[in-house]
Amino acid sequence: MSLKDRITEDMKTAMRAKDSERLGTIRLLQAAIKQKEVDERVVLDDVAVIAIVDKLIKQRKDSIAAFAQAGRQDLVDKESAEMQVLQVYLPARLSAEEVAAEVKAIVADLGAELGHKPGPGDMGKVMGAVKARLAGKADMGAVSAAVKAALAG
Repeated sequence: MSLKDRITEDMKTAMRAKDSERLGTIRLLQAAIKQKEVDERVVLDDVAVIAIVDKLIKQRKDSIAAFAQAGRQDLVDKESAEMQVLQVYLPARLSAEEVAAEVKAIVADLGAELGHKPGPGDMGKVMGAVKARLAGKADMGAVSAAVKAALAG
């Protein structure tokens, strides 16, 4: 079953259970998926859907930080609940050690390809390769820090 099918089934389950908070979040996710499909005239695969889920989670994290700073605990709770619903659709995340190992392997591959040891100036090339391989599997903030550490060392 594809991720889109799973999201649709979860929406039906939330409708039957009359779980309005969960239903609202799933509908928001489906709207974002549909918007991307219509804009680009494509049918999204699981990787693209995971990217959308990741983006929505990042938006929730930013909102939570802003609402917490403003002292709006009610909105922090709402955004946190939405984030928990969305996180169900992400694959298992890699640990910090696994991310560091993947980054080192990618840097070594890129070094062999470029003919020299990648340095801080090659950050964009390395991040492009890392994003392609680790999309949805790791938090990109942690990945970025691991890439910086690998290129500095």
